[in-house]
Amino acid sequence: MSPSPPNTLLPKQSILVVDDTPDNIDVLSDILADNYRIRVATSGEKALKIIYSDEPPDLILLDIMMPGLSGLEICRRVKANPDRRRIPIIFVTAMTTTEDERRGFETGAVDYITKPVSPPIVLARTTRQQIIRRLGRAAEFKDNETGNHVLRMSHYARLIAHAHGLGDEASETIFNTAPMHDIGKIGIPDAILLKPGKLNAEEWAIMHQHPIMGAEIIGKHENELLETARIIALSHHEKWDGSGYPLGLKGNAIPLEGRIVAIADVFDALVSVRPYKKAMPLNEALAYMRSQSGLHFDPQLMQAFEAALPEILRIKEIYADENGALTDLEFQIKEIYTHQHDPKGYPAVLIEPKD
Repeated sequence: MSPSPPNTLLPKQSILVVDDTPDNIDVLSDILADNYRIRVATSGEKALKIIYSDEPPDLILLDIMMPGLSGLEICRRVKANPDRRRIPIIFVTAMTTTEDERRGFETGAVDYITKPVSPPIVLARTTRQQIIRRLGRAAEFKDNETGNHVLRMSHYARLIAHAHGLGDEASETIFNTAPMHDIGKIGIPDAILLKPGKLNAEEWAIMHQHPIMGAEIIGKHENELLETARIIALSHHEKWDGSGYPLGLKGNAIPLEGRIVAIADVFDALVSVRPYKKAMPLNEALAYMRSQSGLHFDPQLMQAFEAALPEILRIKEIYADENGALTDLEFQIKEIYTHQHDPKGYPAVLIEPKD
């Protein structure tokens, strides 16, 4: 008898279902068991043991109202932990008011499903989150600059959208698709993407193709989520005055989603430590952002950015990169390779690093 062929299939992703009611766990497990490896916890304390184990889950479905640790407290602890904050959390709860949803998202959840659950909705949203997470992470693995950049700028984009007057659903769509904004970097050669010094004209021309590559990777879809992701990937480097790329769009010709993500993306790049720079002080970063209103950025969206700024700064602290600032010596060494300035005196890499 010949030996069985080796199993070359990738293991199923794991989902941790946390609920103090066994019947609710059974319902969710039945919905998801064919596609995911299910782990369960009937209390917050048991959930944290699994989350902090050597094999943390890929996704958490979390009840809010539980004895002992509530779902909100579990979420806060996970998002405060540098090693676990990337795990997406979906609240599955009987708390159904708009205020409940707002509190859930502010705590760090990526989605909010109300009970009694609909099996197609649970399956669709868990699958959606896994697709979003994997595509967003794919770009990060190609780019050594990101840290928690994708997490922060996605939250910033949602806050700006909401302050601009977009409804909860539209704001959440932007939040869920912003992580894929740089997916096109997968198509940029490492020799260019990871080059420590200046890019030459030919290399910049290739780099400027990553929005088009991103749009092609995602493709055109009738699905609103994927279509929004494509639009953001293609348009987040366009500028209000028409000087951006890849299409040189101007003003309202730039899709709203791309204009929102542009503000979120650049602000986080300015105030974050990167391998070749220190973080720009907040007051200088805000001064630069304001100077670009009507040039790089939509003036009306800059008003929304200002309105959302207190919450944006709170998110900045919650998702701060754990590796901290570079030492002066590290910064001086790296600066040797990236010493370049724009006409206004700002280091070019502070504004759009390698983009």
